[in-house]
Amino acid sequence: MQLKIFTIGVYGSDETSFFKALTDNGIDMFCDIRLRRGMRGGTYAYVNSTYLQNKLKLLGIKYVHYKELAPSIEIRNQQKEADKMEKVAKRSRQQLGDVFIKAYQHDVLEVVDLKSFIYSLAEAQNIVLFCVEREPEACHRSLVAQKLARDLGLEVKHIVL
Repeated sequence: MQLKIFTIGVYGSDETSFFKALTDNGIDMFCDIRLRRGMRGGTYAYVNSTYLQNKLKLLGIKYVHYKELAPSIEIRNQQKEADKMEKVAKRSRQQLGDVFIKAYQHDVLEVVDLKSFIYSLAEAQNIVLFCVEREPEACHRSLVAQKLARDLGLEVKHIVL
């Protein structure tokens, strides 16, 4: 079986649909690529680090936090400014701004060795890249997935809830 890459966000989901999507897609490795692993408020508390890791363990899904793939605060602030100029809220954003994409590609994707990253997850068959935005194009996880597909020939599927 060939390694597959999936992506998933949490916005727009509930706990049941989120974990069902993981199991329905045969996810065996959950790769959290957020800088901070907590969510404010109770709506998405099921993806706060401790609860999330415990739930994934019960489902037989391994967890890894790979913050090297998270955008820096500076890059995130550039996107916030672009959102402000476009008058769009983070949760309703449909795609990343050019300024974010260029900075993320330069500061992260050109620096992180994605071959080593994938090799470190070698026991997995179905890896999901996780961050919070609902739409893949509005999140850095789509940029990581795109580079993995292009450079390593990996199949990518975006799970949208």
